[in-house]
Amino acid sequence: MVALSLMIEGQNGLTWDHWKDLVAAAEDLGFAGLFRSDHFTNARPPDKPSLEMVTSLTYLADRTRRIHFGPLVAPFSFRDPTILARQAAALDDLSGGRMILGVGAGWQEREHTLFGHDLGDIPTRMSRMEEGLEVVTRLLKSDDPVTYAGNYYHLSGATLLPRPSRPGGPPVLIGGNGPRRTLPLVARFADIWNAVFIGPDEFRERSAALDALLGASGRASTSVRRTAMINLAFSRDEDELARRLSWRERDANLAALSLDAACDHLLATGRSIAGTADRVVAGIHAFAHAGADELMLQWLDLDDIAGLEAFATTVMLKFAESAS
Repeated sequence: MVALSLMIEGQNGLTWDHWKDLVAAAEDLGFAGLFRSDHFTNARPPDKPSLEMVTSLTYLADRTRRIHFGPLVAPFSFRDPTILARQAAALDDLSGGRMILGVGAGWQEREHTLFGHDLGDIPTRMSRMEEGLEVVTRLLKSDDPVTYAGNYYHLSGATLLPRPSRPGGPPVLIGGNGPRRTLPLVARFADIWNAVFIGPDEFRERSAALDALLGASGRASTSVRRTAMINLAFSRDEDELARRLSWRERDANLAALSLDAACDHLLATGRSIAGTADRVVAGIHAFAHAGADELMLQWLDLDDIAGLEAFATTVMLKFAESAS
């Protein structure tokens, strides 16, 4: 059965009060995991509170006993891979083996400009990401000293100590959908692939492409778990759903559609699983049938813990019953 986890946008006003409530909710309500973005700020003003990623996950690792967790995703454009590998191993040990190290190339120009980091063009980002993955995976997996000479990173007989308690360290997740650049890196380095804002049909197609890449590299298709991140617009009734999707009137693709048709369009295009309980359950099943092992459900309303409780007692219960 597909696992259901929460995904929080950490740059979207996340404070310690919010985070403590969300961590407790994820642990107590039966979610499989809690993931969060790793940004300094948003792509457009206004700037909002943005709780630092590693610090927040350290709190989670110590205060929970069940859920898995990690960044979606830590960008190599401002996260040094040697430090990131060390932090991830420590968080995995602290939590008893529940850390997932999600990494990416970086994409948001505004935060890099504001805080003085070099984002670079797309070829630069992907080349740096490839080297970052080499460094992270070698440091986590190798008990022998690691030497590596790249354009961005250099190691000279480095050994990560203490060695991770989990053999090979925490699993590495790569986020992204690109068939030319990202999926080949998934096939080489990742334990988990996380698709981002694509619908079930496209998820199935990209997953099949990943299978082919894994086969060509001598890896079994089962060696990489398949996950997807998508927005969740769960509503307790039709009136609440209409309010949550009121923005659709300003969207040329949605403005002329009924509420039901708009929900169908959002799911098919990978923008959101939207609706009341039965429709959301159907959307989850669509991803399950497409081969997803886990959904990271983006929850944007950081104050709506009651909404998460309602989701757990309706959608999660209905989904478990329908899948049994």
